[in-house]
Amino acid sequence: MIAVGRVGRLFGTDGGVMLTLYSNFPDNLQNEEPLFVVIDELAVPLFYNSFERRGKAGAVVHFDDIDTAHRAEEYLVGREVFIDEGEEDEEDEFYMEDLIGFDAIVDGRKGKVSDYYDSEANPLFEITIEGREHLVPAAEEFIAGIDFEGRMIKFVLPEGLLEL
Repeated sequence: MIAVGRVGRLFGTDGGVMLTLYSNFPDNLQNEEPLFVVIDELAVPLFYNSFERRGKAGAVVHFDDIDTAHRAEEYLVGREVFIDEGEEDEEDEFYMEDLIGFDAIVDGRKGKVSDYYDSEANPLFEITIEGREHLVPAAEEFIAGIDFEGRMIKFVLPEGLLEL
């Protein structure tokens, strides 16, 4: 699954929410394709009955099973939204080592992926930002998007993981 946005806040009293869309959010998302949120470590599919774009990076969404502001606040606000990437094409496969040298955007700061440490227990990227080296877990949930043509990775890290 790929992180494509984050639920920012409530919109109205009927369970609607405002999404902040990441740059990798698909332009051609179909209504019959659910979005997913992770609740208690489980990917929960959410079908929506209304999806209205607000500018390039925003949207107002009303999900089928979320009909009150209380439920939306409890289950959605602050969570990342994912899509199922479906069957991966072999051409889309890559090795993490291939990302060395890519530009890295971390908390709005630009850096560079300077190395990759492969470990079954905890693979890590070494990212150099403003001359300082930082180790970041090479985990799917921390990568908001990879632009292979532009050679750039956008990371979304939990607060406090990276002291800049």
